[in-house]
Amino acid sequence: MWIKIAGILLRNRVAFLAAVSCITLFLGLQIRKAEMSYEYSGLLPATDSAYIDYLDFHETFGQEGNVMVFAFQDSSFYQLDKINDWIAACDSVKATPGVVALVDFTRSFNLVKDTAARTFTIAPVFPSRLRDARQMDSLANIVESLPFYDGALFNKQKHIYGMMLTVAADVMKTPARVALVKKVAGITRAFSDKHRLVAHYSGLPYIRVVNAENLKREMYMFILLSLLVTTCALYLFFRSLRTVGFCLLIVLVCVCWTVGLMAMMGLKITLLTAMIPPLLIVICVPNMVFMINKFHAEYDRHGNKIKALQRMIEKIGNASFTCNLTTAAGFGAFVTTSSRVLVDFGVTASIGIAFVYLVCIILVPSIFSFLPPPDSRQTKHLHDPRVRDMLQRAITTVSRRKRSVYTAILLLVAASVIGLARVKTTGYMIEDLKETDPIRRDLAFFEDNFDGLMPLEITVDFKKPRQAITLANLQRLDAFSAELAADPAVSRPVSIVEAVKFANQAFYNGNPAYYKLPTEQTRNFLMKYLANAAPAASQMAASFVDTAMQRVRLSFRVKDVGTVKMQEKEAAIYRVAERHFPGDKYRVNVTGSSIINFRGTRYLVKNLFISLALAITFIALLMAWTFKSKRMALVAMLPNILPQLLTAGLMGYLGIPVKASTVLVFSIAFGISVDGTIHYLAKFRQELRPTRRGRKEIPVAAVAALKETGPSMIYNAIILFFGFGIFALSDFGGTVALGVLVSITLLTTMFSNLLFLPSILLTLDRIAGKNKQRAR
Repeated sequence: MWIKIAGILLRNRVAFLAAVSCITLFLGLQIRKAEMSYEYSGLLPATDSAYIDYLDFHETFGQEGNVMVFAFQDSSFYQLDKINDWIAACDSVKATPGVVALVDFTRSFNLVKDTAARTFTIAPVFPSRLRDARQMDSLANIVESLPFYDGALFNKQKHIYGMMLTVAADVMKTPARVALVKKVAGITRAFSDKHRLVAHYSGLPYIRVVNAENLKREMYMFILLSLLVTTCALYLFFRSLRTVGFCLLIVLVCVCWTVGLMAMMGLKITLLTAMIPPLLIVICVPNMVFMINKFHAEYDRHGNKIKALQRMIEKIGNASFTCNLTTAAGFGAFVTTSSRVLVDFGVTASIGIAFVYLVCIILVPSIFSFLPPPDSRQTKHLHDPRVRDMLQRAITTVSRRKRSVYTAILLLVAASVIGLARVKTTGYMIEDLKETDPIRRDLAFFEDNFDGLMPLEITVDFKKPRQAITLANLQRLDAFSAELAADPAVSRPVSIVEAVKFANQAFYNGNPAYYKLPTEQTRNFLMKYLANAAPAASQMAASFVDTAMQRVRLSFRVKDVGTVKMQEKEAAIYRVAERHFPGDKYRVNVTGSSIINFRGTRYLVKNLFISLALAITFIALLMAWTFKSKRMALVAMLPNILPQLLTAGLMGYLGIPVKASTVLVFSIAFGISVDGTIHYLAKFRQELRPTRRGRKEIPVAAVAALKETGPSMIYNAIILFFGFGIFALSDFGGTVALGVLVSITLLTTMFSNLLFLPSILLTLDRIAGKNKQRAR
């Protein structure tokens, strides 16, 4: 079959080149439509109960993750000019399109008791501009006497002040939020710079925008770095600028097709899909190395260029097809995770790898058929003494020192098992950011001074209308909230309970000592005041209680404590809730971004392990089908599973936890690492085929296959090692871990294929020989 395909490709090479050019032009024009993703990529499937509860919460109480915060620490904040500048800065931020609400120290309001009308009025504490220091001090004392705001808008003990602004949900999903965040940061930074203050920013909108912009910058950087690495490697191997130039052209065509198709499909660029262009560059080059190496080897034998290209397609085509299919399977396994971001990544990467194979099998023979035959300088790599020496050492080792190979492998496996036992599972909201990243430092600032920022929402359903505002239930809510807030990682809540305490304080003319729930006697008077202040009361209560006054919301903030501790906290919250609100009378739900984040991470890690198992199973079946032998499939799997185990053990020794970004390593590396095994075993089988001179013995075939495929395996390992190694320059810890661990895995796979794989074949042959002797 491959003889016919080779003939078709070489006879119609002009038509194929024209077709590739037209497709490239069309898809290249689509790249302009590619967009960055500014949405939160949910990890939980739509059918998950936690996700359903989260959506139900949003429908009842609105969004809770669209808040951006800014704060600074200043012991001399109360200066007239400084306060007026701050008021002006807040006004400018509030006027920014997309900002739907803003609260800060100077935009706080107070409940004022109107005895004549028996009602409360909502009055802003600060005017639009202060007249003098006396007015400033008086109003500041009023705000600081309101416990409702302490710990939310300011920290009185540490002299920390800030603002909280809510971004419109529709703006959060569009590129317009980049301009919004930049404008807000510019306004607040101008204030902090003028008064020599250190600005701190956080909140999900800010974190996502900054990360997306860094992601865009890194994507371009990695594309350039991967091109640079592959260019240098190709030139060192083939010593021909012309060959390198055409290889880069093929690489760019593959990237153009994939990114163009992404734009056509409406897939936006995320943290994962941004890695696809440099990944394709790194994966594409080994395909070309095997092809060009075979082309040069054939031409070196007989000097016929067209025959060499035909033999290249015939001998490499099937093995290369299987290699790319296994690589695509490694990425395609992510489709089983039910996570949209991983499904998009898996589908796009798999299609990109299919493009890599298709473009390489068409363009390599077509382009090289028009180029002059390779000269001795270009084929010099076939006789590189360093590579030949390395291969000879490998041949000597597998031929004479197989016991040493097996002993070393057993020791490495034992060490890896010990390291594997040390591996821990965890996940943090900003785990992919470096310790020195400003986002991480600012989040630590807010966690130290405001008890965290991650939203933790608890809803209590009393199952009957108007039960949420009975004094007995308010007292239950207060006791429940106080017990949860005793945890140092959990903030004081904002709820209907706090609103009623605020009203009770106002009823007693603002006396801070009465910031508590009313007594049974006072409650009736207080409710009359609140009833007369219906518009104001409903405005305050709308975010805390539903319209039927049956279901209430307790809004906490929690520190980023990681998935393990967050799981423990969720279980503890439900235990506390059961004591205060027994399940037979009430319904309590714990939700919010903190819960969705830890549940999603846990779900993702579990499904990534499942996808890895599926990828290994699929590749094993593919091997068995390709080589028509279950034993050969087992032989092929062993030298590729070993590096995975070594990498897992290394993670334990280095303290790298199991999380979404590190589990990705194994599926990606496994899909790529089997390429060398496939090429070696394919050549091994070819060497075993009977010829006029008879059939070669297994030891002779194993050595011959190693001599031919060994150089390509070495070249590819070097390219892949440095190609994935560039990701170590990322600002995202997950990308760094992926790059470093995949590089190490692929490098160890090369040694495994050079030493372990031939040793297995020779050992099996020896066992088979002994069995035959016994049978006789």
